[in-house]
Amino acid sequence: MNIPIAVAADPVDQLLQVGLKDLWYPICPSGFIKERPVSLRRLGRKLVFWRDTQGVLHALEDRCPHRGAPLSQGVVLGDRIACPYHGVEVRCDGVVTKVPGSPGCKLEGSQATRWFHVREAAGAVFLYNSSEPVDTPPPLQLPEQLTDDSQYASFLCYAEWKGDYRYVLDNVMDPMHGTFLHKQSHSMAEGDATAKFGIRPTDTGFVFEKEGQRNVNFDWTEWADTGIHWMRLEIPYPKTGGPGGNFIIIGSYTPISPTLSCAFHWRVRKLPPGWQRDTWRFLYKNRLEARHWHVLEQDRVLIENMEPDANQHEQLYQHDLGIVRLRRHLKGLAQAQLAAKADQTAKA
Repeated sequence: MNIPIAVAADPVDQLLQVGLKDLWYPICPSGFIKERPVSLRRLGRKLVFWRDTQGVLHALEDRCPHRGAPLSQGVVLGDRIACPYHGVEVRCDGVVTKVPGSPGCKLEGSQATRWFHVREAAGAVFLYNSSEPVDTPPPLQLPEQLTDDSQYASFLCYAEWKGDYRYVLDNVMDPMHGTFLHKQSHSMAEGDATAKFGIRPTDTGFVFEKEGQRNVNFDWTEWADTGIHWMRLEIPYPKTGGPGGNFIIIGSYTPISPTLSCAFHWRVRKLPPGWQRDTWRFLYKNRLEARHWHVLEQDRVLIENMEPDANQHEQLYQHDLGIVRLRRHLKGLAQAQLAAKADQTAKA
């Protein structure tokens, strides 16, 4: 009789699966959160988001400290939420301010619910995934393409894809797939079908790029860590794509669960305010956007049909140096966080 042997889960993989700590992550488009509280699963947690009477955004773990009922089903009272189950009121900093059924009990005044710092920028909500509650998070540092409105115009494309978010990272760190998977695209039909790649370090990460080919196809990808992980690439555009030079894409990706991820792609052109920016924005919404979603759909279908353990059966070659570099980098960050946590526990 064969008895299955339990294999211990890899703690590094477990951490990466739900997202590294002490980083900013995009959560959803800003328009997702309006007057009523919204419950979203992100980063291994169930979270509730709401806006107070001033429109300021707040986030808590979506669990009442009394009996675990979802706070997202409750009533917003400015910077507090009243749980629908027993009326317990929890403030945006996680402090229980009122227990109607038992005034003065020990639950009142305690910081019993996990709370999170949130920011809004570039049309999206960002959350700081701190390992422990912090009074002041580090600044949210996005690339200039998303912060310099005097030089750049952008649209946010948001999608949820089935599968581990790390496969989405691999996809973006693989410029060569554009030559094959997207060869029918109006902007990725040119260039050599063979290439050699190199890795160039930067102050915030690295660039994985084709050698001897630039501004022809999807020729390079940049990985950056500025307290938030983001990726950047450029696609050359024909004149029919409107003014603004190369088409810039900024990507950032967040795990929802081990089998679901959310992808944020900002489509950017370098255009100062004026008629050229207005022309491009009109052209994008009326002609180009559908083409871009078609390209993303090709990626989505392929990734969603990959087996969950596909990366355990790979035979990689030179085109995959960027993927290998990125995986090693993320693994190293996870190992460092786990070691720091173990050291902190040992000193406690």
